Amino acid sequence: MSARLNAPFTALLAAALFGATTPLAKALLGTLSPFMVAGLFYLGSGIGLAITILVRRLSLSTHERANAGQIPLREVPWLLGAIATGGVAGPALLMLGLHSTPAATSSLLLNLEGVFTALIAWIVFRENVDVQVFLGMAAIVAGGVALSWHPGAAGLPLGAMLVAAACGCWAIDNNLTRKVSTHDAMVIACLKGVVAGSVNFAIALLLGAKLPHVATMAVAMVTGFAGYGVSLVLFVVALRNLGTARTGAYFSVAPLFGVTLSLILWPAMPPLLFWVAAALMALGIWLHIRERHDHPHTHRALEHNHRHRHDEHHQHEHDFEWDGQEPHAHPHRHIPITHSHAHFPDIHHIHSH
Repeated sequence: MSARLNAPFTALLAAALFGATTPLAKALLGTLSPFMVAGLFYLGSGIGLAITILVRRLSLSTHERANAGQIPLREVPWLLGAIATGGVAGPALLMLGLHSTPAATSSLLLNLEGVFTALIAWIVFRENVDVQVFLGMAAIVAGGVALSWHPGAAGLPLGAMLVAAACGCWAIDNNLTRKVSTHDAMVIACLKGVVAGSVNFAIALLLGAKLPHVATMAVAMVTGFAGYGVSLVLFVVALRNLGTARTGAYFSVAPLFGVTLSLILWPAMPPLLFWVAAALMALGIWLHIRERHDHPHTHRALEHNHRHRHDEHHQHEHDFEWDGQEPHAHPHRHIPITHSHAHFPDIHHIHSH
């Protein structure tokens, strides 16, 4: 699979895993408090990834092992902000919203995360967003409004507003995580899982929640490992290769997987507005996916550390004995270069237009 197809596929796989988690969380909320579910999901993510990291280290070369997992001190605030917004506030708001919002509706509302992510990337971090992507965001917003609108109701339902607020927290998280996405994705996701899981779990206990049965805890933690842990690792890699706005756009298909699973778990005929919202959101996702960006551009000098192959953007010598294995990770420097090709605003294509 080409690099241009591989990056969107990574984001879509992350979306599939995360989208399936929402209806499963809805099922678990019948017996567990919202904070307990969030805590177990993230603890399962963090612990599962920690074990995976330990196993993986055994297969790394000596040089890669020495550089694995290092996050510069200057970038730690970005990671802490991502953990606080996306790992603590976001899951708690989602779980509270799920209490009074049908799983299928909640799953489609999660499309707003991609919109909020792109808006923050565009307005705050100045990432390029083409007209087509903007129109796609507008379609998704319209779908979210249609999905949450209740005739005769004063304002949006509280549950829908809480789910939308969770999307806002994750949008901030996505943009902050982009700032550290050149580093080990497993380590980033593991730290978020351990910290966020511990905080949510402690809040649940302080609010009087009881420890669930071992079998229930195991189901929740395994679900969290796949839907939050593995999904987040893939998402961080996609951020690195696609940029924040585009990754958010591809990740917007997550609700489609959630809707499919929720309708299997709770068979029902969705109302007309559900299909209107689904059509608008599908249009927005299609506009995002078909966007293409190609123009002459100049790469500035750059030094960072991530897994890579020696492609046109990675032509460098090694200051250590290299066994020829690719992909591999080590600190490396990019020299300025000017050329033209189709590209995303990834970690190597952050430039003005």
